[in-house]
Amino acid sequence: MVQTIQAKNVTLAELKTLFDLQLVTDDQFFREWQDELPEITDFQKRQLDQIKAGYFNLLEYPPMLEKTISLSIVSPLLFAGEFYLHPFYIKPEKSVEISEEDEGVIIKGSIDTLVLKDQFWLMVIESKRVSFSIEAGLAQILAYMLANPNPDKPSYGMIATGGSFIFVKLVNGESPRYTTSKGYLTRNPGNELYDVLRILKRLSQIAASN
Repeated sequence: MVQTIQAKNVTLAELKTLFDLQLVTDDQFFREWQDELPEITDFQKRQLDQIKAGYFNLLEYPPMLEKTISLSIVSPLLFAGEFYLHPFYIKPEKSVEISEEDEGVIIKGSIDTLVLKDQFWLMVIESKRVSFSIEAGLAQILAYMLANPNPDKPSYGMIATGGSFIFVKLVNGESPRYTTSKGYLTRNPGNELYDVLRILKRLSQIAASN
């Protein structure tokens, strides 16, 4: 009998059991979020300052649901980075499915995505409760990234709650390996959205060049 698991309910332990997914702790495995980051313009910085101000305004009118975060924070961030222009394209609510025939398990679901030659995945999760954190979305986005139709190339992802952002790298194969960047907080002093946009642009450059 085939068992179907919704991606939003999958756990890291299940991905490890089904696909031998391994966490990499070597900081050289994912240098892309630190090295050769492009600069952003003063105009983009002003846009990001407005996005941060908008986030604090939204906090006064909870709950912050997924659609609100997408419209008010993530979409403007992508617009500031020019991700709506060629060669990039967006597929909202992309359905994905992966299976492990030996275990008789199918994992399926849909994800808000930014797809760059099927190598960059963007996921927005609700932050209406504390339990909806970056950690709550990690197994889910990894499940989607495991369905990458180009398993011979690394894939990258970003999880966003509006108040926090983190980047993920997955190298597929017989034993898929992954790790994450450090987390970036909208609430921190200064504006860490500057770094988020620089990393987004760097990872998109890598994805678009492959």
